[in-house]
Amino acid sequence: MSLNVSLPPELENRVRQHVESGMYSSASEVIREALRLFEAYKAVQAANLSALKADIAQGVADINAGRVREINTSDIKERGRAILASSKVG
Repeated sequence: MSLNVSLPPELENRVRQHVESGMYSSASEVIREALRLFEAYKAVQAANLSALKADIAQGVADINAGRVREINTSDIKERGRAILASSKVG
């Protein structure tokens, strides 16, 4: 399959630079590699979104099942500072 692609001058120059560097033998190789990397990036994005949705669903399920409670951040900080202070004593 043959496909013609128009690039803005900046991207065209970058493709040319990659070919001139010797890493790629043609503009087509640069574009193929860029597309492979883009597809990998999109797959990671989709996996991250899926994991986030699963975490949210788990949080909602925990709320609905009564497995959550309110926390007092001041108490947590106070306990953390006490633990830190006691570890510096020794």
